[in-house]
Amino acid sequence: MTNVGLTHEELVAYYIEMTKETMPQLATTTHKNWPVRNNHCFQRIILDTLCGGIWYDHLPRPAYKHLSREQALQAVNLCNDIIAGTADLVALNRQSLLWRGKLRLG
Repeated sequence: MTNVGLTHEELVAYYIEMTKETMPQLATTTHKNWPVRNNHCFQRIILDTLCGGIWYDHLPRPAYKHLSREQALQAVNLCNDIIAGTADLVALNRQSLLWRGKLRLG
């Protein structure tokens, strides 16, 4: 599915659906090897990746209301890449935790 033709509002809604419903459901069924299960974790990883650091250092809260169309498109594409296995959720989560100083060693 190509997302380029979607409106800004449709992209944001799709991002929210993917991170709040689709990805958490997949994490408990077909993608049990994922390092996270909760919607807020998926949102953290996606937003941190888009921002290249801790998202709330770059975007006002709530983030979804402040995403540009390009950021919303990137978020949707990243969600799709994670689901397809072409983006490494383990690595993305690790980087997000490193930015936040919360990486557990060992």
